[in-house]
Parts: sequence; structure tokens; C-alpha cells
Amino acid sequence: MKYIISTDSTADLPASYVKEHGISVQFLSYSFGDTVYDAETQMEPHAFYERMRSGEMPTTNACIPDEVECNFETYLKEGYDILHISFSSGLSASHNNARIAANELAERYPDRKIVLVDSLCASLGQGLLVHYAVMMKESGKSMEEVADWLEENKLHLCHQFTVDDLFHLHRGGRVSKTTAILGTLINVKPVLHVDDEGHLTSVCNVRGRKKALLKLVENMGSQMEGFKNDIVFISHGDCPEDAEFVAAQVREKFGIQNILIDYVSPTIGAHSGPGTVALFHLGQNR
Repeated sequence: MKYIISTDSTADLPASYVKEHGISVQFLSYSFGDTVYDAETQMEPHAFYERMRSGEMPTTNACIPDEVECNFETYLKEGYDILHISFSSGLSASHNNARIAANELAERYPDRKIVLVDSLCASLGQGLLVHYAVMMKESGKSMEEVADWLEENKLHLCHQFTVDDLFHLHRGGRVSKTTAILGTLINVKPVLHVDDEGHLTSVCNVRGRKKALLKLVENMGSQMEGFKNDIVFISHGDCPEDAEFVAAQVREKFGIQNILIDYVSPTIGAHSGPGTVALFHLGQNR
């Protein structure tokens, strides 16, 4: 049975990749003041982060069940089943909203299947999980086979990231105001990850930006033993030079040449801020 792979815009996959592999993307909107940006009016990434640097704070929204339902129905009408890989339920209501839409459609399309996978991932971590699903689909695997692999392996999708401004984490409730102030004064940079429940949690703190970037790669080395990583994804909050620095370290230390680099999307960047760098790969555990 033919099927399509669907995901949220928080997977941060390049538009060219999405088009090449025929992925359906559910866009999560965001706002500056009263202006809402959606799939038709989204901002260029650099402009988005420049507005944050100037002091404007965006707000974000989960996907809307009615919009998901409309998007899914387009494919169901054409005879496709749907494998939807959603943004972490630990960070957004989008997975639950997709479930609401899927349940509504199941009554109208009893001969079609919608399989939902809670990625428990974010940014290009979610994107890397989608990539593995795409590769399996294109090699001839059934939707059920791909979904089973995703469920068995999603907690092996490791997220390592650091941020440049602790105050964005404070606004998102990730660190206290005192921690943000003191950390900024002594140039502490946190290294965080996404845990098994799909939440952002702290791993450690290091002094200085370069050490934080190197720590991402060091942690990767300790995690990925026993796992084959033919490709690694890196996302960034408008700091491409830092992302390239991390990529160079990965190539030098692990010999992995296939690396995809792209922006952290506004939905996630609104909470992590400019200067975020994130590294994604397969490993023993998160």
C-alpha cells in the first residue's frame, strides 16, 4: 500500500530535501506582536534572529487540529496512508493535536491508515529520524516496518546542544533568573540534551563558547560506540561559522563526511535564541 511520510516544520529539514523526498510538512506558526507568520508568510531565518537580537521576543504555537486534519485528508483522498513523525510531546501539544485529527479522519476513511510516531525529538534530531524513515521507505520498506523501526530506535537519536544566551532559556523556564545572571557574568555555557521523555535537560556547564562546542563533539564520541553514523545533522541559530566548526571537528575525529547543516527553525529558535548550535547522531542512549 502506498504511503507518504509527514512531519512538522520543527524537523528543520531544508526545503530542497522536503521537495526531493516528497515529505508532507505541517507548519507550526509563530508571532512577533500581532503579526502571525505561517507557511505562506514565514520569515527568512537571518531576519528572524536579527529581530530577536534587537530585543523582540516571538511567541510560538502548536499545530492546529483542523489544519492537520485538512492536510492529512488531502493524501487520504488520493489513496495514501500516512506515517506522521511528530515534534516531541514533551515540548509541544502538536503530537496530541495530530492524534485528534487522525481520530477524526479514521471515522471517515476506515480503509486508510494513519500511524503517528511521537519522535520525542526536536529540530534536526526530529529531522534525522525523518531521514532514516525516508531512506527505509525509498528502499522498499512498508509503513509498518518503518514505524516499528522508529519506535525501537527513536531513543537512540542523541541531541547535544549549547546556547549562547542563558536568558532565552530562562524565559522558557529552563533555568532560573539567578542562574542566567551568574552564568552570563562568568561566561558559563550550558550543554543540554533532549531526554527520553522528550524534554530539554541540562547535561553540564562549561566555561567559554569554544569549550562548549568541543564538548558537543566529545559527548558524541562517548555515546555513539556500537552505532554506525553515515550521516550527522547539525542545526544552528544564525551562527553558521560555529556550526561549520563543529562539523569540522566531527569529520576530523570520527571520519564522518556526510553532514547536513541548517537553521534552527523559529518555533524552536524562539526558545533557544541566536547562537544555538545542536549536534544530532545515533548513539547508545541520550
